[in-house]
Amino acid sequence: MKDFPPESQLKAHITQLVEQASARIQPYLRLTPVEYSYYLSHISQNHVYLKLENFQLTGSFKIRGALNKILSLGDKIHQTKLLTASSGNHGAAFAWCVRQFKLKGEIFLPQTVPTNKVEQLQLMGVSFRLTGNDCVIAELQAKEEARKKGYIFISPYNDWQIIAGQGTIGLELSQQIPAIEAVFVPVGGGGLISGLAGYLKNHSPSVKIIGCQPENSAVMYHSLQAGEILDLPSHPTISDGTAGGIDKEALTFPICQALVDEFVLLKEEEILAAVKLLLEKHHLLIEGAGALSVAAFLKTQTQYKNQSIVLILSGARLSPDILQKIYSA
Repeated sequence: MKDFPPESQLKAHITQLVEQASARIQPYLRLTPVEYSYYLSHISQNHVYLKLENFQLTGSFKIRGALNKILSLGDKIHQTKLLTASSGNHGAAFAWCVRQFKLKGEIFLPQTVPTNKVEQLQLMGVSFRLTGNDCVIAELQAKEEARKKGYIFISPYNDWQIIAGQGTIGLELSQQIPAIEAVFVPVGGGGLISGLAGYLKNHSPSVKIIGCQPENSAVMYHSLQAGEILDLPSHPTISDGTAGGIDKEALTFPICQALVDEFVLLKEEEILAAVKLLLEKHHLLIEGAGALSVAAFLKTQTQYKNQSIVLILSGARLSPDILQKIYSA
């Protein structure tokens, strides 16, 4: 991307924004716990920690970025309407902010959003519309309406303030775990991994950042391989929270180019197995996207030994249909 800062400046810039974001959003959010996984540590001969973003407000990490962006706008948020696009979790976070601060807002959703996530938005009482079969289409339509009517578009990932809000997870981890050697992170648009990688690598350059995506929808991975953002179809995946394409001008793409060490792609059965493992070994109900980190670690665990590993469990909204699928197989 034109005029994008070099790596050292990029990490420093993200860190500064993350620290500002933490001060801005901390009064509203939960400090999510870190749980030591005795099971995963034992089978892999490592020290494995789970960062439980499933316990965050609205059930995922997305509230961090949405809240930071909206609060950063100041009085503007009361003077116009806010629009966003989402595959579910960002929409719920956006809806929470709209209700909390008594704002005008609307969410554009792809028609592929699971029923349980739509029902949650209905309960929250914020207007939404279903449009297109991919989150990129929903984003383009929301941005176009915002442009035409003078509204403010709140991106799910393509915004420095969104990236900084998600990066507060990295700040928390640096305080919760003394030394981190590798972090496995679910990736959709890349906001979470961009903010987390920028902050952690600024404080510990040797930390390894691993992106995790389903094979059925790995647009960021294939784009990074090609050296440009690709327009690729996404196939159905239980990791619906990371599914879909990427904005052609996404800030997260060059950040991932600079700061993400590698990617692991997962088959659907591997994701399902990770969801089942978390339920049976940790009594945690984690959605497909949230289980990507566990699936990726299980797939690559032989590469690590006696290391401190963090797995980000990014969200809790598991569809009952997926749960039934796991135990009817």
